[in-house]
Amino acid sequence: MKSAFRFSRLLAAFAALVLALCAAPAAWAQAAPKAKVVFQVSDADPAKWNLTLNNVKNVQADLGAANVEIEVVAYGPGIGILKAESVAGNRVRDAIGSGVAVMACENTMQNQKLAKDDMLPGIGYVPAGVVELIKRQQQGWAYIRP
Repeated sequence: MKSAFRFSRLLAAFAALVLALCAAPAAWAQAAPKAKVVFQVSDADPAKWNLTLNNVKNVQADLGAANVEIEVVAYGPGIGILKAESVAGNRVRDAIGSGVAVMACENTMQNQKLAKDDMLPGIGYVPAGVVELIKRQQQGWAYIRP
């Protein structure tokens, strides 16, 4: 009788341990903060624009789009990626559609005499692209410049 009682207690303890171990990864995944990444686009080179957009897509694929917050900041000669006639316009729209925040530097726009009507729909705006990068890095965001 005693051995049957010990066995049932041991079996119950083992079952509780298995349930706790199965639930632990789900709890850790929920508690883990989102990764945060900011990408800089400051070159007029469409190849670099595509490299940036490839990197963005790869980060979302590897980490899971729901697990990462991504921002692309374009300024200086790189602002061309966000103009309405941009050769990368469709890819920028796809990135925005997948949850990526794409930001244009208003200082650059002013210097290049660009209005919001000249830009792709759906993008956001920051007063100064470099300052946005500084702020994001101070907030703990990973910084990438392809």
